[in-house]
This record gives sequence, structure tokens and C-alpha cells, in this order.
Amino acid sequence: MNQELEQLIMNASDLPTIPVVATKVLQMIEDETTSAEDLSKVVSSDPAVAARVLKISNSSFYGCQRQVQTLPHAIMMLGYNTLRSVVIAAAVKQVYQPYGLTEKMLWEHSFGAGLAARIIASSTRLANSEEAFLGGLFHDIGKIIMNFMDQKQFQAVMQKCYNDEVTFQQAEQLFYSYTHAEVGGMVIKKWNFPPMMMKAVLEHHTYSFGPDEDPYLVRLTAVVGLSNLFCHKLGLGVREPEDGLVLHETVPAQLLGLDECEINTCFEAFQQTYSQDKSFFS
Repeated sequence: MNQELEQLIMNASDLPTIPVVATKVLQMIEDETTSAEDLSKVVSSDPAVAARVLKISNSSFYGCQRQVQTLPHAIMMLGYNTLRSVVIAAAVKQVYQPYGLTEKMLWEHSFGAGLAARIIASSTRLANSEEAFLGGLFHDIGKIIMNFMDQKQFQAVMQKCYNDEVTFQQAEQLFYSYTHAEVGGMVIKKWNFPPMMMKAVLEHHTYSFGPDEDPYLVRLTAVVGLSNLFCHKLGLGVREPEDGLVLHETVPAQLLGLDECEINTCFEAFQQTYSQDKSFFS
């Protein structure tokens, strides 16, 4: 990993951080004595996060059969593992401020990838669905950090993508000595998420794994990478839908051993879920 970038990210004091409520919830969930009421009190301490947790809880994505109106009900319905990812999603939304066109596109792409990753993981059982959701949600967090650090430079990359019809990876090489995946990996490390999550974010384009790499990490990264491609094919957060993208022939699909039928089933479920639930995550 780029050592200069690591020092820049780890020593920066003004980068966006995960709201305190999310950090506290993550700590409390690890404590077996924590009750739903305890968690509700902590989440309620941040009204913006609490409101988004309730909103997300009412999406069909989480199988809600009737409206959830209180945080304790949401917590009991979701369960602690799912609550963890919902609170993080609700908290991470604040990192995407100010909410201009760039941030809107990045957020739509990120939460879309989170939805797609959870669907792929749940359907194939090749990765934990909540870990996959967070991996999808975080996979492009490096872009929002790069935009935060130098908006003018980041906008130059975006303009290159749109004007010359090149990929973001191709454009960023012209303006940066590092990639958004490297930035994302370091930010995930700075936020104290597990090393596996950091590596999944770092490798979601390159899949640079050795022969003795943990097979689960490879699968999780491939699920995250495939969720990113689902968003590209649907046109979420990109210039236009990549209609010609053949998903079952991509590297992550091959790493996961998924055939065309399995991929199509997941993609169709993603299209339907995104259409139904995008307003709950906005």
C-alpha cells in the first residue's frame, strides 16, 4: 500500500469520521448484557441517525410486514447483527455532506452496491450478508474522501470521465499517485473496522490475492466487486448504464463460481429491490 498515502490518511485530523453513536452501538452489540432498550437510548441520542434507522427499517429490503414506529421495535425486528449495519448505513450518510450532485451520485452508487452485495450474499450464501452489505456500502468511500480533501482535483477526474468517456480508474491515474480503493482501505482502517473489511475495499477492483489467501476474504471481496458492477450495469452513480457489461463473464463472478442463470437471478432481485427501496435510503 502507498506509504505516503497511509501517513496522510492516518495523521489527518480533519477527515470525516463515523458519528459517535455508530461507534458506541458497535461496542454495545459486542456486550452480551446489552438490551434493546439500551441500544435504543444510544441511537436516540443522535436524532438524524435515529430517524434514518427507522426509515431504513421500514423498507422491504428488511422484510418489514407492518410499519415500524419505534426504535425498540426496529431493534427487536432487525436483530443485533442487522442493526449494526443499519446504524452504520444511517451514520455514514452524514459523511456524504454537503449533499450536492457529486455526493448524491456517490451515495446512490454506494447504497446501491450495499443492497446488491447483501442480495448476492444472501442468495448464494458465499459470504455473510451483513458484512457484504457494509463492504458494498464502503467500497467507494475513498471517492468521497478524495472529494473532501481536494474538491477541485476530484472534479477534474469526474469531468474526464464524463467528457472522454473513460472509467474512473483510468481518469484517476492522470490526477493522483494513488487510487480511490487505496484511500478507502486506509479510511476503513482509520475508522477501526476489521482488517477483512479494509482488504475487501482495497481489492474490489484488483483482486490481488496470493495462493494462501483466506478463501472467505476472496469471496467477500468478489461479492463486493460484483455488487459494484451491478450498479454500473444499472447506471447508478455513473454516466450511463453499461448495457454491454456481461456480468457472468466478469472476474468477481468467476471467482464466485456463479453461472449466467445465478447472476441474472441476483441482478433481477437487485433491480426490483432498488426500485422499491431507494427512497428509504435517500
